[in-house]
Amino acid sequence: MKHLPRLLKIISVAAKYRLDKLAPASGRSRLLGMVLGTLGLPWTGNAVRKLPPADRLRAALEELGPIYIKFGQLLSTRRDFLPHDISEALQSLQDKVPGFSKPGIHEIIEANLGIDWQQYFQHVDTSPLASASIAQVHAATLTSGEEVVIKVLRPNIEQTIRQDIHLLKWVATIIERYIPNGKRLRPKEVIADYEHVILGELNLTSEGANASLLRRNFDNSLLLYVPKVYWDISRETMLVSERIQGIPVSDIDTLRAHNVDLKRLAEIGVEIFFTQVFDHSFFHADMHPGNIFVDPENPTSPRYIAIDCAIIGSLSNDDQQYLARNLLAIFKRDYRKVAELHVECGWVPPDTRVVEFEAAMRTVCEPIFERPLRDISFGYLLVQLFRTAGRFNMEVQPSLVLLQKTLLNVEGLGRQLYPDLDLWQTALPFLERWNKRRMQPSYLWKELKTHVPDWIEQFPHLPQLVLDSMQHQQNLQSIHQRMQEQLAMQQQAIERQQASTKRWRVAALLSITAAVAIWYFILN
Repeated sequence: MKHLPRLLKIISVAAKYRLDKLAPASGRSRLLGMVLGTLGLPWTGNAVRKLPPADRLRAALEELGPIYIKFGQLLSTRRDFLPHDISEALQSLQDKVPGFSKPGIHEIIEANLGIDWQQYFQHVDTSPLASASIAQVHAATLTSGEEVVIKVLRPNIEQTIRQDIHLLKWVATIIERYIPNGKRLRPKEVIADYEHVILGELNLTSEGANASLLRRNFDNSLLLYVPKVYWDISRETMLVSERIQGIPVSDIDTLRAHNVDLKRLAEIGVEIFFTQVFDHSFFHADMHPGNIFVDPENPTSPRYIAIDCAIIGSLSNDDQQYLARNLLAIFKRDYRKVAELHVECGWVPPDTRVVEFEAAMRTVCEPIFERPLRDISFGYLLVQLFRTAGRFNMEVQPSLVLLQKTLLNVEGLGRQLYPDLDLWQTALPFLERWNKRRMQPSYLWKELKTHVPDWIEQFPHLPQLVLDSMQHQQNLQSIHQRMQEQLAMQQQAIERQQASTKRWRVAALLSITAAVAIWYFILN
């Protein structure tokens, strides 16, 4: 088994840090504790055992590598789901993952550019400015005097990621085969989608292209700034970009010291998310606090700065419309519409009874909506809706997993900045404006003009297409007529067979009757 070494590594790390201590006491957790306790005997006197449980979890995720670090990054934004000590410990996974020193940064630069590093740089810091799960960043100064950062991949990172993905695929197979309703969760497709995303992070040229497009989408925007990329000295395994000056979004004390309006900052974060999803259909999908900074120049309307555009999501027009209509229906507590949309879009089987589905949605949502909107976690609501829809054989949609993860990040970030953030009231006006704008004549005319060139291009072929369609229709009618004739012939044959069988039965009956009559007269 190719995944066996990595599986043994995971079990070993879990035993080393006694991660079973994080689980609530139960029969299964006690059994797990006995197993991990036995396997963890070699580390009994190790200093890691003296760490608090939350720090042991953080250290275990760091030791396991990038996939698990990213999982910790997502968890660290969900302070409404996690105990305070765990969320605080996982916070350090954002940009404080232990760095690497070999090969050295000068050696990496020269390997990528093929010339002495001083041809392009006045100075390069040998100590990393930040270190994350996939890569680390070094500050540098170009020969022109511009301040930049150099992002380089970790050594042998691709091999580690592929091992983890292989193991996760094996786990997905087990889930589909042995876990009740495992196939409904579609874990293989989810992991395949995640594989595509995380392997995409290994191509820094792709990340630079993402950053360039995101920068153009928010060109001259007061909401978001994206650093420019220096393409002439960037390569597939090395990305050079503008160094930004901002306050980490998680540094609440410094933001307050600059009189930043935290309520407005949280609302702008939500507005940026919905703008990316519904206006641009191109969204930064790794919006954890380590990738977000704040420009405090205008404290009453602060601007975000986004870095690390390796993970980007995109939605089709159909996905956009589906998502917007569902969110509007949920916001307005129109459960019948939510149920109908789930059936219409294929999330639940077409034979689902809409009335029953609507009632189930209402049962879940109404108790939640009775609370003040600012106290409602959208993430928690999504979990409850998913569980409810699961009873109606709803399947996980892998194409929206990335969007859901990003929304959880955005909400967690917003709550961290401003605990009383009313996500619903912030998002609802945006969605209503978006929906109204799509119905305006100007938008419809714009969409019409978009398709006109294609129609003009296809116009010369239209007569032939019409003729082909007519010929196809005639062929179908001919086939249908032949089938009808064959059916009629088969029906006539059956009727003749039935008539023949009926005559034989009558003849046989008459013969038997005659024989009985003859025997009667003979015997008498």
